[in-house]
Amino acid sequence: MKSNINIQVDLAEDKMPEAIQWTAPDGGVTDWQHAKAILLGLWDGQEKSALRIDLWTGKMMVDEMNDFFYQTLYGMADTYQRATKNTELSNELKAFAKAFLKKAAAAAEVESK
Repeated sequence: MKSNINIQVDLAEDKMPEAIQWTAPDGGVTDWQHAKAILLGLWDGQEKSALRIDLWTGKMMVDEMNDFFYQTLYGMADTYQRATKNTELSNELKAFAKAFLKKAAAAAEVESK
């Protein structure tokens, strides 16, 4: 059995993403969904290295990117906990995510003045 997750990226002439859409028919997402950013991580077990695709559109605002990274880091902590059962490191990653969001909000406040 196979399952597909489809990602479509519309590029501007300078090859920067203008629009990102995705579907996951086997997961119940049959219509194209819009996204402003995507972080895709893959593990190459043979090479023992992480591969990443990080894309965002020009419509992604800095405060949205801050929230996106916070939620991604926090979610990674949950995933790490489920995969390794290492509660201590999972909690440390969650604490880091919270501190990150607090610092990002403070930096945004300074920049807006």
